[in-house]
Amino acid sequence: MFEILNRPYADPSAFFLATSPWPMAVIVAFYMMFVLKLGRKFMAERKAYDLRAVLKVYNLIQIAFNALLFLTAVCYLTISKTQSIHCMSILPLDHPLKKIDRLLCYAYYINKYFDLLDTIFIVFRKNYKQITALHIIHHLYMPVGGYFVIRLIGFGGHLMVMGVLNLFVHVVMYSYYYVASQHSTNDKLIWWKPYITVLQMLQFVIIAAHSLWTLMQPKCETSRPLIYVTIFTSVGMLLMFTNFYVHAYILPKKTKLKKSD
Repeated sequence: MFEILNRPYADPSAFFLATSPWPMAVIVAFYMMFVLKLGRKFMAERKAYDLRAVLKVYNLIQIAFNALLFLTAVCYLTISKTQSIHCMSILPLDHPLKKIDRLLCYAYYINKYFDLLDTIFIVFRKNYKQITALHIIHHLYMPVGGYFVIRLIGFGGHLMVMGVLNLFVHVVMYSYYYVASQHSTNDKLIWWKPYITVLQMLQFVIIAAHSLWTLMQPKCETSRPLIYVTIFTSVGMLLMFTNFYVHAYILPKKTKLKKSD
């Protein structure tokens, strides 16, 4: 593990949270301690906070940020034509567009840390049932995995497809969060909640399929270990989201039908 971190940096940029692993480790450790113990202990004798105003601003910022980054990334990939969808490898450090490539990926990576606020707000609102294993794993693997990808492989390349898809999903997801934070969970305005999970599942199917397609390209120099990890992670997340969907939306309906009979 530590021998891996002694390797030369794949990209010499000195961006915060993309060099030393310790800031990332401290943030992740504090997140885990707060969500699982410290935050709940702090809220034990307190009433749930009304964060509708805070969530309104936070979700609107997330919608705008993810939408802007999504549109910028799509324009960059389609107009610059530096990469083929069949084989997306890391651009050389001296490539004329490397700076844009790097900044886009870094902006996406940094936002994964701001996504951790989702769970912090849940703790302050005392909605602990929302803090499932899927929720925590989903929020943790992005900043942790993102760090190691940047550290060992670099910015851009194969995972840009995943990033673009994930940005689109987050625009939809934070739009739902915005509506849900301003209305009752039983409000008809948020009837589309189950479809967000379906969209997330579809995202992982596309990511895995794209990775498999890349593996089939004989002259593609994209990192094979990275592709294998991407497939493994996508399949794992797909199974977890599918399990969540079944237990959250399918089984309750069957239970209601049995009671009505």
